[in-house]
Amino acid sequence: MNKHLKSTYFFKIIHCIVLVVLFISCHSAQVQTFSDQPFRFEEIDITEIRQGFENGDFTIKELTQAYIERIEKIDQNGPQLNSVLQVNPDALIIAEELDAEMNAGKIRGPLHGIPVLLKDNIDTHDKMATTAGSRALIDSYPLQDSFVAKKLREAGAVILGKANLSEWANFRGEMSSSGWSGVGGQTKNPYVLTRNPCGSSSGSGAAVSANFTVLAIGTETNGSIVCPATSNGVVGIKPTVGLISRSGIIPISFTQDTPGPMARTVKDAAICLGALVGVDSTDEKTLASRGNYYSDYTQFLNEDGLRGKRIGLFTQPFGISYKVDSVMNTSVDFLKSQGVEIIEIDEILTEETENSSFQILLYEYKDGLNKYFESLGENASLKGIEDLIAFNLADSIELKYHNQKYLEMALEKDDLTSEDYKNTLEKMLRGSREQGVDRVMDEHDLDAIIAPTGSPAWVTDHVNGDNYHIGTSTPAALAGYPNISVPMGFIDELPVGISFFGRAWSEPVLIEIAYAYEAATKHRRVPKFLPSDN
Repeated sequence: MNKHLKSTYFFKIIHCIVLVVLFISCHSAQVQTFSDQPFRFEEIDITEIRQGFENGDFTIKELTQAYIERIEKIDQNGPQLNSVLQVNPDALIIAEELDAEMNAGKIRGPLHGIPVLLKDNIDTHDKMATTAGSRALIDSYPLQDSFVAKKLREAGAVILGKANLSEWANFRGEMSSSGWSGVGGQTKNPYVLTRNPCGSSSGSGAAVSANFTVLAIGTETNGSIVCPATSNGVVGIKPTVGLISRSGIIPISFTQDTPGPMARTVKDAAICLGALVGVDSTDEKTLASRGNYYSDYTQFLNEDGLRGKRIGLFTQPFGISYKVDSVMNTSVDFLKSQGVEIIEIDEILTEETENSSFQILLYEYKDGLNKYFESLGENASLKGIEDLIAFNLADSIELKYHNQKYLEMALEKDDLTSEDYKNTLEKMLRGSREQGVDRVMDEHDLDAIIAPTGSPAWVTDHVNGDNYHIGTSTPAALAGYPNISVPMGFIDELPVGISFFGRAWSEPVLIEIAYAYEAATKHRRVPKFLPSDN
């Protein structure tokens, strides 16, 4: 090889090395930019925000603007979590109005000026569509606010935008990927971007965890608040069905559906819960909440709330993952050290009771969706479930990754006067309540039941769909009873949560227990937006 060729070859090698180093440096810098760059309001809670307002440290508009900028920088660009479908175009106007009220001495309550994201199956009567993640509703503007949106506005919250979700709350068809919607694409887990955020309140959980908002509202039929809470390292409260109205929320099940708050702390979630409760004549489930709800759940925040409690340990999830078992056993040992008496519970529901739920969902899905489409008015593009099925068949994106079998199965069901429906519903409620959660708690005189909420987030896979290993939401979900998930530790870089559930209307004692556990353990960590596990 002559000198010229040797020189050229040498410089090519140096050039390649430089490019590799630059790539690694830029990649590392990008990870550092989005995980380590200071955000003025990172992990700020409602109490700190209220203090900042009072001290004049920042305004509601400045707080709102900061979250909007962070959403644009990290959710829509950079790591691109895809957790937010729409930013409210009126958010800053609302913030300015609330600033003016505050300056005039009018404070609506503890949520005054607090930014909140709504899962995009919750109606708002404003410039934002309510889509359930479906392209069929991309131009659907409800004729009025949902009860939840109305209560938030009355409380002075800033509705910051709409969060992505598993399309149709993950009840459209087989082999779906949680956090994927035709409108918003795939939501990513903020801890490890290749991992799944769970669902169906995927964007709500990811956005709260990534500090895109202070609060988010999710909805749950079975696991859709508590699963994204555990996967995204946040707190999720799935309340008793009827504690918060479902009016104006795109439904799956009249029996099991409920909205609920998601936050970074139990206290913030409790504050939000108190603003959402109330009897609503358009949702008959809320009639039973009269005398069972509180406008202030912070009165139950007690750091010594574990002492003397009798708690059932649901052992059925054990043996599936030794890693989850290890974290859960550590939590159990901690609870014992705080004066909790632990009683092992190996069975709550029968297989027959669990299986009956799916049929109830199909019956109620058809009835609920048709009524929702009717509520959109004469000009709505969808008149019934048949129109939705036809739209999906004609669309180029909607059926790209999973089918619509559940919609098709629901279409074949009779109406809610069916004897099969009524008999199945009665069996499910009796099996999950009197013969399920209530039986276990009565037999052992329990204050609550605990279980690992789920296993660590799986790698998102649009070919094979979700890959659940552990899920313990079913007993509370079928009974319509409350369930709170709180961070309980990490497996490698992925969070896992502990669930506290119990009888109907037992939110006060569950909040007390969850708050005391959280205050003493402090497992919440800020996500790093890692590109992969490696």
